[in-house]
This record gives sequence, C-alpha cells and structure tokens, in this order.
Amino acid sequence: MPTSSPSNVTGYAAAWTIVLVWSFWLIVSRVANQSGLTIYDLAAMRYGLASVVALPLCLYYKPWRGLRLTQVALLSFILGPVYILTVFSGFLYAPAAHGGIFMNGVLPLISILFGLLLFRALPRFQQVLGAALILVSAIVLAWDTSVTNHQDAWIGDLLFVIGAIFFSSYIILSERWKLSAMQIIFCGTIVNAVLYLPVWALWLPSGLSDAPLGPLLLQAVYQGFVPNLLGLLFIAHASRTIGNGNTSAILAAVPGVGAILGALILSESLGLISISALVLLTVGLLISVHKRKLPPA
Repeated sequence: MPTSSPSNVTGYAAAWTIVLVWSFWLIVSRVANQSGLTIYDLAAMRYGLASVVALPLCLYYKPWRGLRLTQVALLSFILGPVYILTVFSGFLYAPAAHGGIFMNGVLPLISILFGLLLFRALPRFQQVLGAALILVSAIVLAWDTSVTNHQDAWIGDLLFVIGAIFFSSYIILSERWKLSAMQIIFCGTIVNAVLYLPVWALWLPSGLSDAPLGPLLLQAVYQGFVPNLLGLLFIAHASRTIGNGNTSAILAAVPGVGAILGALILSESLGLISISALVLLTVGLLISVHKRKLPPA
C-alpha cells in the first residue's frame, strides 16, 4: 500500500500524536506535585475518570467474555496501582526527561531480557546492538544528572525502570493472549477502579480539596482520559495501518521530545553530555526496531 494512501496518512498522524501525548504526559506528571495533589489522587483520576467513559463501552461489548479469572487478575495487577504509583513516585525525584528514557527508552532492552529468560528467544544482532546503545546512553545520562543538579534522580530512574518492567510484562501478555483493546481497558481501568477507589477514598492521603482549579482540571483531563483511552486507540490504529515496526520507530522519538519539552517548559537543564546520550538513545531505539518483521494484518 503506498504511503500516500489515506489510511497510511492517518496511521502516521496517529503515531506522531502518541509521541506528543506521551511527551506531554511526562511534563504534566512532573508538575503534578506542584498542584498539591498526591500521587494517590493522580492514580484515582487515572482509574476513576477513565472508567466513566469505559464502563458503558464495557457493558456493551462485554470484554470479560473469553478471559479467564487468572488472566483478569494478572493483567489488572500489572496495569494497577502498584505500577502507576511507582511511576508517579519517580517524577518526585527525577526530571521529566528521565521518564521517557527510563520507561519508554529501555523497553527494547527489557523485552530482550524477558525473551531470553522466559522464552529462550535469542535476539538478533541489531537488537543486541540497539539495546547496548540504549544501556550505555541511560547510564551516561543518569551519571551526568546525578553529578549536576539532581542528586536524587537515581531514585526516580530506578522507579521508572520498575515501571518499564511492568509495562513490558503487559506488552508480552497482550501479544501472547491476543487481547482486544476493550479487554485491556476492562482490566486496566474498570477492575482497578473498583479495587482502588474505595481504598483511596477511605485511607489514602489526598490534596484534592485544596488543589487550585486550573492545575486540577489539567491533571484530571490528562491523567484520566488522554493516555489511557485516546492513547490506546491511537496506538491500535497506527499499528493496524502502518505496522508495529513503523509505529515503534516513530515512538522512539518520545524520550527526545520529552527532554526538549522538559527544557522548554520546565527549564530542566540539558548539558552536552545529556544531549549526546539522548542522541545515542534514539539511535539505539531506531536500530532496535529497524526492519522488524511485522505480524500479518
């Protein structure tokens, strides 16, 4: 299919939209603590507000059909409060740029490790080369930041890597179980809303009542709807129209775009070493996804 076809145009547009969505999410999450909201409030928005939209859809499509209880439990845990609270905690220590690097950026490396440990799948040479460049760039960036003005950034980096392990597990399970978008939304949103919201309302600290209206609305819209619902739909459309390989290659821009937005919006400093590490990371990501065999449509 020629790249100028309407479906391909919308597919590329969807992929680049996801780059902007995820990059801005890094910024929005980084400034969340300045609004007075706690990380528990952000998690409540993520599950509670998204479930308002997801519940009618789930009641109509009934995505729980075909899912075993163990599948629902495992997928809900992987996409649940432990994962998202770990990620939000990372932003309390590390710059926004690190979120893109140590969550999105290290995914190919973690995928290779999971493939070796779980499925004895040997990676191709280009995957190993890309993963090596990613690892080197991540180490260089973490070192450069720790010796300048973010001495506790390593704590956030570690939390981001843990979040990436959760997300990699979700990707593996969704592929092996051939989950639909509605099944993922059901487990990731509805089930976790039922389990988490009562705990948050009764026992967890909240700054919801004291948060200024503007920052509150920003976090509510972005945490509640944009990445969870719109992001999932855009990724599904991009993968279906331009292929997983092309989509992954475009998403390799997230760490770099996130770092640029962090510098422009949050005045997060990027030295020459950090910029070089970002370039190296992007090259490693592109090598990792280049000419990856696409699954049949």
